[in-house]
Amino acid sequence: MIEEIDALDASCIEKLARGELLAVRWKKFITEELAETLKYGILTKGFDKYINASSIGKVGLAFYETENDPVRIHEYFDDAAKNIRELRGRCTPYLSPIDLLRCTLDEIWPAGAKIETLYGRKMYVGLSRVVEPGVPMLAHHDIFSKDAPDSFEAQSLRAQLAANVYLSMPLEGGALQIWDTEISVEEFDAMRGGSYGVDPVLLGKPTVEVRPEAGDLLLFNSTCMHAVSPSMDATRLSLSCFVGYRGSASPLSFWS
Repeated sequence: MIEEIDALDASCIEKLARGELLAVRWKKFITEELAETLKYGILTKGFDKYINASSIGKVGLAFYETENDPVRIHEYFDDAAKNIRELRGRCTPYLSPIDLLRCTLDEIWPAGAKIETLYGRKMYVGLSRVVEPGVPMLAHHDIFSKDAPDSFEAQSLRAQLAANVYLSMPLEGGALQIWDTEISVEEFDAMRGGSYGVDPVLLGKPTVEVRPEAGDLLLFNSTCMHAVSPSMDATRLSLSCFVGYRGSASPLSFWS
């Protein structure tokens, strides 16, 4: 259910979209040395916490945080270009791994790839996610149509993938866990109550558990339940975005 690759091609995206694979791992998408350098460039300038998941650190504003609030949505779009530049600035003089991923997907996908447009405005892409030692990431799913229920763009997706480039990993813990069963939005909301996610124990043994290394790229189906085990000894830092699939004749899209 997980495939290890040394280069990304269109068949990887198709297999993920069709559910033939739960995840694809590209080892050393960037070098471990570059990942270490970028880690310091990003973390030394500080980070915030998610509005609706306060145990998790981040740089940038995820659309998930807007929660259909017009004020937050307005802030998200007003800051989208600035937040993209912020990541580039923290990576300077090196290429942002998210920009590298965007170029790679555009090159390998027949119809190309582009930043997602929502409500007539370009979205933000390139969230930095910081998980400190001892903090688990609860089991959850990411579904664009849930975050933007009145949007044709969100409703038109045939598959939604998560893409993570890892810049720092602990020696122990920090594994990505994925379950191959999809839970309805209503069932998940009933399970989680006021939290952003649920205890992974409630889902049983994960279908896939993978512990990436610094420099790796992971792509997986974000509509499946997924979680991250606690890091035991160091901060876990990744750069992330979503990849939208609408069929082989349509461009891929990215957003965070």
